[in-house]
Amino acid sequence: MPLCQKTDFVPSTDENRDAMNENKEIFSELVLLKYQVYNSLFLTLGISGVHRTGILLPLLTTACREGLDRKMAPDAIISSFFDKVPGYNEEKEQTDQLFRFVQFIERQITLVDALEDAAYKKVHDLRGSGSFQAFYQTAENRNALDKLYRALEKFRVRIVLTAHPTQFYPGAVLGIITDLAEAVKSNNIGEVKLLLSQLGKTPFFKKKKPTPYDEAVSLTWYLENIFYESIPAIYRDAVRLIGPEAEEIMKYNSLIQLGFWPGGDRDGNPYVTTETTLKVADRLRTSVFKSYHRDIRKLKRRITFRGLEDLITELEIKMYNAGHKNTHNPGIGLTEFREKLDELHEKIMTEHNGLFSEQVDNLRVKAKIFGFHFSTIDIRQDSRVIKKTFEALLPHLPEDIDRQKLETDPEALFSLEPLAEIPKLEDPVLNDTFASFQAMIEIQKRNGVKGCYRYIISNCRDEFDVARVYAMGRLAGLGSGQNMYLDVIPLFETVDDLKRAGGVMNKLYRQPLYLSHIKRRYNKQVVMLGFSDGTKDGGYITANWGIFRAKEEITEVSRKQGLRVIFFDGRGGPPARGGGNTHKFYASLGPTIESGQIQLTIQGQTISSNFGTHASSRHNMEQLLTAGLENQVLDNPDKVLTEKDREIFEELSAASYQTYKAFKAHEKFIPFLEKMSTLQYYGETNIGSRPSKRGKSDALKFEDLRAIPFVGAWSQLKQNVPGFYGLGTAFAEFDREGQLDELKKLFKDSLFFRTLLENSMQSLAKSFFPLTRYMQDDPEFGEFWTLIYDESERAKRYLLEISGQKEMLETNPSVKQSIALREEIVLPLLTIQQYALIRIKKLESAGKGNSPETDVLRKLVVRSLYGNINASRNSA
Repeated sequence: MPLCQKTDFVPSTDENRDAMNENKEIFSELVLLKYQVYNSLFLTLGISGVHRTGILLPLLTTACREGLDRKMAPDAIISSFFDKVPGYNEEKEQTDQLFRFVQFIERQITLVDALEDAAYKKVHDLRGSGSFQAFYQTAENRNALDKLYRALEKFRVRIVLTAHPTQFYPGAVLGIITDLAEAVKSNNIGEVKLLLSQLGKTPFFKKKKPTPYDEAVSLTWYLENIFYESIPAIYRDAVRLIGPEAEEIMKYNSLIQLGFWPGGDRDGNPYVTTETTLKVADRLRTSVFKSYHRDIRKLKRRITFRGLEDLITELEIKMYNAGHKNTHNPGIGLTEFREKLDELHEKIMTEHNGLFSEQVDNLRVKAKIFGFHFSTIDIRQDSRVIKKTFEALLPHLPEDIDRQKLETDPEALFSLEPLAEIPKLEDPVLNDTFASFQAMIEIQKRNGVKGCYRYIISNCRDEFDVARVYAMGRLAGLGSGQNMYLDVIPLFETVDDLKRAGGVMNKLYRQPLYLSHIKRRYNKQVVMLGFSDGTKDGGYITANWGIFRAKEEITEVSRKQGLRVIFFDGRGGPPARGGGNTHKFYASLGPTIESGQIQLTIQGQTISSNFGTHASSRHNMEQLLTAGLENQVLDNPDKVLTEKDREIFEELSAASYQTYKAFKAHEKFIPFLEKMSTLQYYGETNIGSRPSKRGKSDALKFEDLRAIPFVGAWSQLKQNVPGFYGLGTAFAEFDREGQLDELKKLFKDSLFFRTLLENSMQSLAKSFFPLTRYMQDDPEFGEFWTLIYDESERAKRYLLEISGQKEMLETNPSVKQSIALREEIVLPLLTIQQYALIRIKKLESAGKGNSPETDVLRKLVVRSLYGNINASRNSA
């Protein structure tokens, strides 16, 4: 589903119903009907086993649906199915066929992905609500163009690509999906059939884990093939709408920037080293040079005018050498490159009637946006590792430095001077942590200062964490004098960290040397807030309200100091990790939260599903852009929370948190995830270089659980607990107090509250408890399963009542249809997964946990993870 599809609350008028019905019809025609047609082509491919599997799969789907309706356990459903199908008497024959079903379903899901990509422009109005063009017209109608122009001087969106392991499609499969979408758009059935055959023979899983560099290379594909074209297109559209003044208004603003975590994110990933960071930076630099070279070669075929041949040939040679030969010394600086493009554009305009000037201007815009760095590499490390690194550096500091003062006075840390000699620390992790600052220095030399200048502190607890990073930058010799091109970014994640975030920033701003540094850094401080770990720690409502309040407090203390705070949100795909309807979230924040920029992480299959095509990437980026501008330009009453609204949020958060906290403390919480979910299998999927849990202990601890496998495990169970748990109980308390009408009024009046509830609806719409109903009778976990189920039913009932909707996602028919189609496709896959988990548990109980049969079943579980994650598109 789209990352930022706008579905603002409106009364259920005839006009609105007509629009929703039209959207539903378009999706039905271009996706649902075409899926039936193209899905039948699988049966004609001539690949071994495909025809029989394609014939049997609908029968299995029916057996699963009817069996679950009759409250049969998944192992009984699968056994009953094979009893009725001839030719599967042996267990090996049955298991082999189950693997073939999984493989077939994986291909069906890619077909749906391609169909939705092909239909994207028709299903979504790319020039409608949320587009920059529509927003510009609204601003013009409200006489707010002056405010818009002022906002455009500085407002921008930063999209940061991460390598977090939520992407199961290999690069080859992503390429096939892209080609398949194009073939579908042109109704080329022959090409579609050919590509489906290619899918049938292309592996969907990786035999070994990718390295951090492999992850970087995979994501570079999106930079080269998607963002390189779509970001400049948005910029040029804005210039066209604004007119001649645009060049001055956006002189220092590119509107959209890119960030990059692969190769820089060290938090919990021992495989990311300084060597990796430098290698990734080199890859980004050579990639942008090669992209420029391709564009210049195209220009050379058009700009054949006298007097310009030498200039364009010079640029062609230098970009070729920079991208293929002398990559560390391109022989031309960024300033000179841009000046020569300006010269080329000027001569075309004045001497050649502007012929092909648009193509030259396009390259000028690209050079402005991407520079020689393409994307900024962020460095990230855990505060505890940073502290240990600094402690290891203490013996190498000059003797006259007061060590005691370094522990009690942040200003002493800010006062440190560069070391005369860079030491090598004994511990490799600590040595690499300090060496990352030397890598930052080198990247700034090679790629330009924008290549790497942000250092993110995970689990930031206090001002000393920030001071230590600043101090290590100084000790490493980053920058000249006091002028460091460095943004130190604290990341607050847990419920407790969020509560004290405002106080930490207030103390930090009181340090004179650091305050001077911020003022040199354009008077801005970036603060990162973690949705994933916040939800894992405190539950859905508490995390979102806690982040809202933290942003308000940090905004207030920053404004008092005359500083601009920029919030960087660590968001994942599903609502439980800060995903869902992202555009509405940002549009809903209101005047008490600084909105000078939007910065957020995008990861895994959310990248491919929302930025995998030029159309989807433009649409989603424009939605983010206008969401932020809306807060600065337009005054909307549904963004201001009254004191009464805040009281309601506080009460909801407290009630929800107590419920979620008790749930986490339940004695069966960790055992349930260990024994009844796929949590332990995430590390075997070979989709990411990072270990699937923190810590080295064999015993599973809640604090060691990473948010991605934690949320993903609930998703595989089709329970989606992090997206709703605690909500139903909190609503029920309001109902008992006779205050449900207050929640209905808040839903109508507050865009922020509507957004939270609608995103939670999405989590519940993707839940399917009949799949695991058999657990209700489990002697160990029956009571725990019932606890989850009852809470989901409560949440569902109250969400519908408060929103006034008759069914989940009633106001978003295309998303609802997409979920329904995908859930129907993966139903047999999920049943197979549960069948395998049940069988494994029985074999382990019988002392056969290490038998060949058990090993095969474990492989079946791992394979089943792929299809379900890809089908959900934003499940982890």
